[in-house]
Amino acid sequence: MNINLLVIRTNTPKLLKEQYEKIGFEFDYHKHGKGPYHYAAQQNGFVFEIYPLTKSMTKADENLRFGFDIANLNLVIDSLKNTNWIIKSAIKETEWGKIAVIQDLDGRKIELKNK
Repeated sequence: MNINLLVIRTNTPKLLKEQYEKIGFEFDYHKHGKGPYHYAAQQNGFVFEIYPLTKSMTKADENLRFGFDIANLNLVIDSLKNTNWIIKSAIKETEWGKIAVIQDLDGRKIELKNK
C-alpha cells in the first residue's frame, strides 16, 4: 500500500505553498466544481494539496506529522536555513537512514529522509 493523497488546510495557503516549494514541490492553483481554490502538486502518483481552512475550522491541525523521501537531504537542509522553515532536528543517522525534522508555518512536523 502506498499513500496517494495528502490534504492539509491552513489560513495562509499561498504562504504555505511557497514554503513547501522550498523542499521541492511544484503547485498548480485550481478548484474542482464548487469547491474552493487550492494548491495541488503531483509527483510519482502522489498528490499533495493545500486548502484554505473550512468555515468551521479556527486553525490548522498542528499535530499532524508526515514525511517525505527527498534527494540531497544535506543540500535541502542547508537551503532551509534562514527561511521560514524551523529545523527541529538536524540530520542524523537512524536505523531508517538519514533523517531531519522540520516544522512548517502551521506547526506541522515533517520528516525529511534522504533517498
